[in-house]
Amino acid sequence: MSRPLRVIFAGTPDFAAESLAALLASAHRVVAVYTQPDRPAGRGRKLTPSPVKALALDHALPVYQPASLKAPEAQAELAALEADIMVVVAYGLILPKAVLDTPRLGCVNVHASLLPRWRGAAPLQRAVEAGDSESGVTLMQMDEGLDTGAMLHVARTPITATTTGGTLHDTLAAQGGQALVETLDALAGDGLAATPQPEEGVTYAAKLSKAEAELDFHADAEVLAARIRAFNPWPVAWCALGDDRLRLLMADAAPGDRHAAPGTLLAGEDDALCIACGEQGDQVLRITRAQLPGGKPLDVRELLKARAERFAPGIRLGRSNQETPA
Repeated sequence: MSRPLRVIFAGTPDFAAESLAALLASAHRVVAVYTQPDRPAGRGRKLTPSPVKALALDHALPVYQPASLKAPEAQAELAALEADIMVVVAYGLILPKAVLDTPRLGCVNVHASLLPRWRGAAPLQRAVEAGDSESGVTLMQMDEGLDTGAMLHVARTPITATTTGGTLHDTLAAQGGQALVETLDALAGDGLAATPQPEEGVTYAAKLSKAEAELDFHADAEVLAARIRAFNPWPVAWCALGDDRLRLLMADAAPGDRHAAPGTLLAGEDDALCIACGEQGDQVLRITRAQLPGGKPLDVRELLKARAERFAPGIRLGRSNQETPA
């Protein structure tokens, strides 16, 4: 590395704070931090700084929180920082071309997918939901497109049968910070060749919504199990259990050897709720961790010890399945 880089860091959530922490522990100098304006949070709806802002203030870094970077005044303020490079990690604002072109080395983004798969807002959760065998982080040279820039660095990690949206988030956040420092070290030294993204294999990761978290047991068990893992810890998959919502936190699929109406609780295991799934009700979704309203998240073995009467075989789960078959 010829000399440390002057870096503007732009990011907002916990995922981005991991990259900022890695930068602060590196040889490079963070000259300013950009993050979203404080938002109401908690029961009192008190204005709360983002995780990135909180970390920046802990290190006495200048913090900027413009509502937009389109105004000439905001762009001039950024240019006055005379940064070599701008690092963007889950910032939440669109960067106009004038901003992309301001730093000497442009703007680099840490994206939580193996581009060009899963461009967009929720890449790591969509990878788990889709049953992908791996995920990772891609560092790219930003352009005006949506996650379309040329790739500078790729780091991979497997997705297993127990990977959740939360565990993958934590893995990729740490991996992203390490990859970011390696990339900046290379850019500060002999440089780094950027590789255009392949034209084939492009997919888009739509933003997660609470509306899609309710399960339909007519779907395939494998699809439902992947969705449950992907939506843990947010928005959390759920189904109706009588008048309550049962939150579903961990699941897998098992071979079915009988037919029952989709959503029917089956007998047979003391460490899993076995639910008939699929259009023919001939598949089995095994719920191994769940949460009742007002209760703690529990392994199903413990849940059944405490509330077995709520999960008698034959009960139907789901808002359209409230009757108990005779």
